Amino acid sequence: MKNVRWMVACAVGAALAGCGAEEIASPGSGGNITINPAPVTQTPTDPTITVSDPAVALGGCPGIADPAGLTDGGTIKGPTGEYRICVLPARITRSSTLERVPGVLYALNGRTDVGYDCGPTPGTVLECKLTAGATTDNAAVTLTIDPGVILFAKTGTSWLAVNRGNRINAVGTAQRPIVFTSQDNVLGLATDTSQGKWGGVVLMGRAPITDCNVGGPPGTASCWRDTEGSTTAAQFGGATPADSSGTLDYVQIRYSGFILSANTELQALTLEGTGSGTTIRHVHSHNSSDDGIEIFGGRTSLRHFVVTGADDDTFDADTGWKGTIQYAIGIHKTPRGDSMIELDSANGLESQTPRTHFKLANFTLISQGSNSNGVAMMMRGGADASLVNGVVTAPSIPCLQFNSSGLDIMAAADANLDKAGPPLFRSVVMQCSGTPFVGTGGATPALVQSTFLAGGASNSFTFTPGLTGGFINGAAETNVAATDPKTLDALFDTTTYIGAVKDAADTWYQGWTCNSGTANFSSLASPATRTQCTSLPSLL
Repeated sequence: MKNVRWMVACAVGAALAGCGAEEIASPGSGGNITINPAPVTQTPTDPTITVSDPAVALGGCPGIADPAGLTDGGTIKGPTGEYRICVLPARITRSSTLERVPGVLYALNGRTDVGYDCGPTPGTVLECKLTAGATTDNAAVTLTIDPGVILFAKTGTSWLAVNRGNRINAVGTAQRPIVFTSQDNVLGLATDTSQGKWGGVVLMGRAPITDCNVGGPPGTASCWRDTEGSTTAAQFGGATPADSSGTLDYVQIRYSGFILSANTELQALTLEGTGSGTTIRHVHSHNSSDDGIEIFGGRTSLRHFVVTGADDDTFDADTGWKGTIQYAIGIHKTPRGDSMIELDSANGLESQTPRTHFKLANFTLISQGSNSNGVAMMMRGGADASLVNGVVTAPSIPCLQFNSSGLDIMAAADANLDKAGPPLFRSVVMQCSGTPFVGTGGATPALVQSTFLAGGASNSFTFTPGLTGGFINGAAETNVAATDPKTLDALFDTTTYIGAVKDAADTWYQGWTCNSGTANFSSLASPATRTQCTSLPSLL
């Protein structure tokens, strides 16, 4: 085990009672809470893992390369055991690795920065100023997180900020996903309605954006924005489309979306000016009090993305994002949530470029009940959209709305305006309310309907879904003729089916996700006792 300096202070059994565990106060709980660990019966399915419960807290924290090191935060008890808390430094200034150590949880205590802001333009390895006007530089750093690591937020205002020029390398596996979660989740207090317990994960990059908070013109290295919800500078933007902020793969982000300042909040995952070199794969966003994910500009593409229980939008993109999303499941909890897709270009500055072009393929979006937007998919701000091979169920609300105020979202293709043309739908089927389409700002319902149907005979707004398990294609979906997504963008995979999950044999979502009352992603690869979002995966 690399760079580990710790000793086991207690043994399983009676000796555990004498470890002197420090009790942890949960936000809003009114005091210290100790939950005695209950025995858990598991049958290991991975022959390389020996499973026994409860977890046993270690006597100290492992070492990391950062000079500040990890702070021993005592221990915390919950239904899955007692754990040693190892608190990350407020700012990580040297490339470091968080190892998976049995009995150890890593904690965020307030805003946790990965590196300093390296500015909008790539430079030498030593390119990050310590403070404005300082003569000492700091190297850009990478935070590596090993498979199976669990991180939790000690405070409601905790969030992880990966600054421009720095990277995260959080790569789990289907059997051992990396989990970002709340303190209540550790204590066993999380429920199917819990949300907004901490900030979330924010990646800031140097790719082009619009709607500059600082400088301009849009899409250049002089155009910066500040992170939504941040009370201190957390800037992003630049002119490097291929910029990399690192990798997230096999990751869960639970119970996030805390409001950090007036009228602004963080999502489970926020991508801000991240470039095409950033890799986002196999991510499960669960019960965010805001969006499941919001993308502010940049060029990053996503694959195998699951959103359950978002209290606002499932997928939200604006300020000039150009990327692709393929294999996407979005399910709102009943009856909460807002639109499944909310799309803008530059927050009212429709003439700015680059223009948002939202490209989505092989998706299944389930809207349960009403929402405050009153529509499943909202498109506005002159943004472009290309949707292919999709299933949308929204029986209680309209499915699609265009707002054509400002630059008309229906405008013809124009390279000078970076406009691809009207929204395009191919092989998209929808179950809607009695009023399937809505038009505002000059668009009429008839115009929205005709635009939707223009993409081909496979499109339907009177579809009766045959989904099994809530999101797996049934006979009705199998009978819909699919479109090759590569005809819309070469970054897409070629598929021969609509929806996110082809059939019961297609199990890409299993093992690394967690179950809730909103959706069940169970599989034999992960014991049911450890796949509940209200519980923690085993750290033994």
